[in-house]
Amino acid sequence: MTPSRAIRGQATKPPKFGGFVACPRIARIALAVLALACAAPAQTGFPFKDESLHYSINWPSGLSVGEAAFSAHRAEAGWDFEMSLNAGIPGFSVADKIRSSASAELCSKDLDRDISQGSRKSREKTTFDQKKGTARRVTTLPDGGGKTDFDVPACARDALTFLYYARRELGQGRVPSQQQVYYGSAYSVRMEYTGAQTIRSGDRPSITDRVVIYVKGPKADFNFEAFFARDAARTPLSIRVPLGPGTFSMDLAP
Repeated sequence: MTPSRAIRGQATKPPKFGGFVACPRIARIALAVLALACAAPAQTGFPFKDESLHYSINWPSGLSVGEAAFSAHRAEAGWDFEMSLNAGIPGFSVADKIRSSASAELCSKDLDRDISQGSRKSREKTTFDQKKGTARRVTTLPDGGGKTDFDVPACARDALTFLYYARRELGQGRVPSQQQVYYGSAYSVRMEYTGAQTIRSGDRPSITDRVVIYVKGPKADFNFEAFFARDAARTPLSIRVPLGPGTFSMDLAP
């Protein structure tokens, strides 16, 4: 498993806030009979349970231009992940569907991408052979897209699996180390934890862990912000991507 860096100032165990109820001081007379412990509420969301999250994709003005959905489901020997994105502005629409499966250690097994962005449409499948350290990408749309074999590091991860891996690591007080992430091509991804930041999520302020993600690939070099709730699941509350017209955001729906 790829090593991770501890978040400065945080223990390697999940911080005891957000997901736990503080124990009241127990009366002396009760101590003589039985020491009562406060029970933590059941942990929800990935990686504790199956999860479905829905997001609104917003124009810099705040106007919604689409929606996205993420789901994680336990499989017999790991996890199945899925992401769908539907958005549009005048003259351009996006309808992407991404599916991936991973082992219990969150090492990728396969990645399916069905992409529709404006006039560009493509469909491909990448299969990972973790034992051999190789992967094969087969393009089925457009016809005759061919196949490509390439080497991958130990416990290679596709982009969707990496998102859930990063959440698990953050929940344990660690920031994933820089690594190659696969989404068609290979991309170098580095996450930088910048500290706590309060943002508005829904109709109330929320204290989050702000992380800046740097992505560099064959034809890409950019960064964006992600704000994770301080719950045990490190639920993503908002992702903000700076583009030409301004900063677009993907915000968790109430």
